[in-house]
Amino acid sequence: MALIRWRPFQEIEILNRQMDKIFDELFSLNREETTSWAPAIELKDTNEDLILRAELPGVEGKDLEVQVARQAIYIAGESRYESRTDERGCFRSELRYGKFQRTISLPVPVKNEEVKAEFKNGILTLTLPKIEDARYKVVRLNFTDDNKVLTDSRAGTVVDVPVQKA
Repeated sequence: MALIRWRPFQEIEILNRQMDKIFDELFSLNREETTSWAPAIELKDTNEDLILRAELPGVEGKDLEVQVARQAIYIAGESRYESRTDERGCFRSELRYGKFQRTISLPVPVKNEEVKAEFKNGILTLTLPKIEDARYKVVRLNFTDDNKVLTDSRAGTVVDVPVQKA
């Protein structure tokens, strides 16, 4: 049986960090600048465009800010709480309210001057045209048995690929 030396100060330090984290989370709920949630996104890649869809339930267009750069998209806004007075109170609420922001990195550069946007039924859809260099280019390669090299069928250039025998 191996003996392990007890280090009480190390355990106290771990407990101290955990308590600090709990208090930071509690007090950050009261601050105005904190982000309480981030929208879910879907990024689809086609040959011509990238199509980004963001789920923004309860957000109005006037409360939404979208910035499109060549390599990233920034989405920010606020989902406002509607206060109603009823005879009975709310027992449980899982709806998200408050400010949000999200930056999405794009896999390829886009033409940010030609973005098409649609905001309908709480879904933001951005059609982001790719720049010409980022589109898929298809190159057909032909195998030649005699030289064990690949040739590019468009330009007739030879691409040297070493072949290893198993």
